[in-house]
Amino acid sequence: MSDGEREPPGDVTPDEESWFQRLRGADDGPLLFLRELLLSLSIVAAIGLVLFAATGVWPPMVAVESNSMDPNINKYDLVVVSEPGRFAPAAANEQGLVMADTSDTSYESFNQPGSVIVYDYPGRVGSPIIHRVRFRVEAGENWYDRTSPDAVDAESCAELTNCPAPHAGYITKGDNNRRYDQANGVAPVVKSEWVNGVARFRIPYLGRLRLALLGTGYSETIDKTITADTGGSEGLTTGAGGGGGVGVGSVAG
Repeated sequence: MSDGEREPPGDVTPDEESWFQRLRGADDGPLLFLRELLLSLSIVAAIGLVLFAATGVWPPMVAVESNSMDPNINKYDLVVVSEPGRFAPAAANEQGLVMADTSDTSYESFNQPGSVIVYDYPGRVGSPIIHRVRFRVEAGENWYDRTSPDAVDAESCAELTNCPAPHAGYITKGDNNRRYDQANGVAPVVKSEWVNGVARFRIPYLGRLRLALLGTGYSETIDKTITADTGGSEGLTTGAGGGGGVGVGSVAG
């Protein structure tokens, strides 16, 4: 058959678009929603990874669940934390922490002297705790004489929980709580290895979204019990040291 006698070609069917191409080009409907959701999660994850590289802890951000650190760290704040040795001031001890009650410098963190730490301890039921370091004690130390009178309900070491100190570590307290954690049964003397991170700065109210989506890490019953005993809720954190979604855990201060 000559060229002039050839039949004209039929309609050419274009290749079907791939799923990715349809997702990328969507301008309405479920695919648009999915694309925007994936983009948002990717941005949050990227920020989390950058913060992890800078802070050395995961998750590098925690959302505050309660009010024991008011007014310096408030409920629903998002707090960025780092491993203790990073960004440590000159006044810090060998672990990178500054004691609120015994430091002779003017160093302040969240409007008051002393480092604010996130800590946990073996056997604890519930989330890690975020409170301020007051002072350090040695194993067997009678630390009653070093306490602030309004932070204990005791007349001597014998009447004070965790006194003498069962081991070396830190005495801690929420800024809005009436008594030391170690005096009201919230926690034992905090060993150095139980410190997961140090709070560096806060973003007001941004933690509310995390708490709304993923919930809190402690029960309402526990929270009410501690509130009645201390004058403020226990500081708790979920996911500090692991988990926490895309880089955001939660804390009740």
